[in-house]
Order: sequence, then structure tokens, then C-alpha cells
Amino acid sequence: MDNNTVVWIVVAIVAIIVIALIAFAARKANHRRRAQEADRIREEVDHDHQRVQRQASLVEETEAKARAAKAEADAKAAEAARLADTAAGRRDALTSAQQHIDSRREHADKLDPRVDHRADRADTDGDGVRDDRRDESHRVAPGDAQTIRPDVTRR
Repeated sequence: MDNNTVVWIVVAIVAIIVIALIAFAARKANHRRRAQEADRIREEVDHDHQRVQRQASLVEETEAKARAAKAEADAKAAEAARLADTAAGRRDALTSAQQHIDSRREHADKLDPRVDHRADRADTDGDGVRDDRRDESHRVAPGDAQTIRPDVTRR
């Protein structure tokens, strides 16, 4: 082998080593850049995860408030139904008491010799309906339950 060949072989080996070093350095730089990009993405993901967790907490809090409001509304509806039933029962008792008072008054009128019984049958306005204007001062107004003695036999 002559000197030229040896020089070219040494140059080729040095060139291969330089190319390998450049490739290794480029690869190392590429790995470092990709690692930095991955770290940046992880930070964004952590930030987004914390934001989503806060939103999830708000959603759970809102759902809990909605459940509490619904429970309160259900309780109010049950109370309203109970009060409506109580009012209906009291209205029935009131109606019964008014009818009882009316029948007692009519009975008293029938027994009283001072009451003109012909006037009870008189139709003063000609519509075929008995006119009880003279008894209106004794009637209890609807809804005036405090003026009526409660029916204690129903309790």
C-alpha cells in the first residue's frame, strides 16, 4: 500500500468518526428537545387536570345543592298536601257544623209559635227558590271557622 492509500483510509476513518460524532450529538440534542417538549406537555396536562378537578368539585357541589333543594321542595310539597288535607277536613267539618246550625235554627223556628211558617214557604222574588233573607243575620259566613264550635267527636 502506498502512502496515498493510507492517507485516504485515515481520512475516511476520521470522516466516519466525525460523522458518527455529529450524528450522536444531533441525536442527543433531539432527545433533549423531545424530553423538554414532553415535560412542557406534562405541565400543561397537570394544569388542565387541576382545572378540570376544580370544575368537577363545582359540579359536585351544584349537584349536592340541587339534591338538597329537591329534598326541600319534596318536603314542602308533602307539607302542602298535608295542609290541604287538613284544610279540606276542616272545611268539611265547617260545612257540617253550618248545616247542623241551620237545621237546629229551622227546628227552633218550627217550634216557635211566634214564627210565621207561611213566610218560610213564600217565594218573594218569584224564581221558585225560597228566600231566606230574614235568616241571613244568623248565618255563619263561609270560612269563618272561629265562630263555630269545633266538632270534638271527630278527633
